[in-house]
Amino acid sequence: MSSPLSYLVFLISVSYSIAVKSQIANESTKSLINYNNEKTSVHINESGVLVINVSKNDLDKFKNNGYVFYSDFGATGNGKSDDIDAITATHAFANQYNLTVKADEEASYYIGGKEQTAYIQTHTDFGTAAFIIDDIEVQNKNAPVFEISTGEIPFKLTGITSLRKNQKKINLSATTDCAITVTDSLVKHYIRFGPNQDKGSSKTDIFKVDKNGNVDRNTPIIWDFNRITDITVLPLDKKVLRITGGRFTTIANKAESRYTYYSRNITVKRSNVIIDGLNHVVTGEGDHGAPYGGFINITNSAYVTVRNCILTGHKTYSTIGSAGVPVTMGTYDILVNRALNVSFINCSQTNDINDKIYWGIMGSNYCKNLIFDSCRFSRFDAHKGVANATILNSELGHVGINAIGTGLFKIVNTRIYGRGLVNLRSDYGSTWQGKFIIQNCIFIPENGKFTNVALINGSYSGQHDFGYPCYMPYQIKIENLKIDDSGNPAGYSGPAIFADFNPLMKDDKYTEIFPYAKTKKVILKNVKTTSGKPIRISNNPIMFNDVKVVSIN
Repeated sequence: MSSPLSYLVFLISVSYSIAVKSQIANESTKSLINYNNEKTSVHINESGVLVINVSKNDLDKFKNNGYVFYSDFGATGNGKSDDIDAITATHAFANQYNLTVKADEEASYYIGGKEQTAYIQTHTDFGTAAFIIDDIEVQNKNAPVFEISTGEIPFKLTGITSLRKNQKKINLSATTDCAITVTDSLVKHYIRFGPNQDKGSSKTDIFKVDKNGNVDRNTPIIWDFNRITDITVLPLDKKVLRITGGRFTTIANKAESRYTYYSRNITVKRSNVIIDGLNHVVTGEGDHGAPYGGFINITNSAYVTVRNCILTGHKTYSTIGSAGVPVTMGTYDILVNRALNVSFINCSQTNDINDKIYWGIMGSNYCKNLIFDSCRFSRFDAHKGVANATILNSELGHVGINAIGTGLFKIVNTRIYGRGLVNLRSDYGSTWQGKFIIQNCIFIPENGKFTNVALINGSYSGQHDFGYPCYMPYQIKIENLKIDDSGNPAGYSGPAIFADFNPLMKDDKYTEIFPYAKTKKVILKNVKTTSGKPIRISNNPIMFNDVKVVSIN
C-alpha cells in the first residue's frame, strides 16, 4: 500500500493535469487551444478546427518573454511549406495573453490557397521576413490572409428612427468614443451612370460620437435620414496597435477577367492602428486575371495610419460592363471603405505612377477625413464620396485626383500629372458640396501629352438621377499654381478653369431635369502657365456664365 505522502503527490499531479488541460475556444479564428504536457504543436482536426497544443513549459516561457515567434508554433519559413496554420495559431495564442508576435528574421513564409485567416489583435513585427501569398489556386478569394481585428463588440442602437444633417447629438450613453454607421436601405444613393451603371447603393453614413453621444464636428452627419433601417455602434479601441515591417509578395491570380474581386490581403477592422514599413509587390500578372480589392483594405475603422510603406499598382484588365460594352476594371492595392480619419504618410509604389498599364493604386467609399502626406501614388480616388480630404507634399500620377464628396478638399505643395487638377467623377454626378483650396502646386497635364487643359474636370448632363442633388464646389481658391503646358499642340487656346461639363448646353434654353448647382466664385492668385497663355473660364462659357472669377496677381 502507498504511503500517505505518495498518495498526496498523486492527487496533486492529477489536479495539475486537469488544470493544464483546460481548453480555450476562439470562435473568430475557429481555433481551440489545449494546455497540457505534450509538445507544442498545431493541427487541423476532423471538424476543420485549428487545434493548438501548448506545453506548460512553453506557456510559462512565452508569457515571461512577452512575445512569440511564428516558429514557436511550427512555421518553417523555408518559402515552400505552407505556413498559414502556424501563423494563424501564433496569433490566436498571442491574442489570449496580449503577447507581441514576431516573424523570424529573414524567414520566408509561403501561404498557399487554403481558406485560413490569421486574426491580429496584438502588436506584430513582421520585421525582415518575406510572405509569399500564392493566389493561383485559392479556396476562397474573399478570405483575407490577415485581419487586424478588434476586441470591441458592436451593437445595434434602438430608439433612433431619424437623423438630421449636421445634427449635433444623438441619444447614446457609452463607455468610450464610438463610430456610428447608419443605413436606410429603402433609399438609393450613388446610382451610377455610364458603362458600369447600376441601381445604386443604400443610403448610408458613418460618423464619430463621444461616449455621451456628441457628434464629432470633424465627422458630421452629411445626410437627412427620415427613416433608419439599421444603426450600429462600434466602440473605438483606446490603445494603438502597431504592425511593422514585412516584405509581402502576391503571386497574381490567373482567373477569368471578370468583376470577381480577390481579397487575399491585410484587412483592417480595428481603430487606432499604425501600419509602418510594409512592402508589397505583385508578380506573375499575365494577359488576363481578376481584379484585386486592396492589399491593404481598411473598413469599419477610425484613426488608421499607414506610413513608410511601398505598395504596387495592379495591371489593368478589361471585361464587359453592366451596360454591355467593354470596360477596364478597377483593381487596387489600397482600398478604404466606411472609415474615419485615415492617413497615408510617406508612402509610394513600386511601379511608375505615370504608366497607364497599371490601374490607379487607391480607391475609397463612404469615408471622412482622408489624408495623403508625402506620398507618391498614381491616384487618389473617392468613389462613393468623401467628407473632407487633404493631399500634402505629394505626387499624383496619370490618374490624378478623382473625387466626389462634401466639405473641404485641400491640395497643398503637390505635383499632379492627371488630366486635371481634380476630376469630379462623372459616373457619380461630378458632385462636391463644399470648397476647394489648392496651394503651391505644379500641374503637368497628362504628363505633358495633352490636347485640352482644364483644371477642374467632370461632366453633368442634368438628365440622370444619381439619388441626390449634385453640386460643384461653391468656392475654388487656387494660389501659387504653375501649369506646365510647354508641350502644347497647334491651336492650343490655353488652360480653362472648367472642362466642358455639358457640350449640349449651348444656350440658356437647355433644361436640366436634375439641376446642377454651379460654382459661385473662383479665386486665382499667382497662377502661371509655361506657355504664357492666359487662363480661360471654359470651352463652354454658357454653362459657367454666372461664375465670378477673381484674379489676384
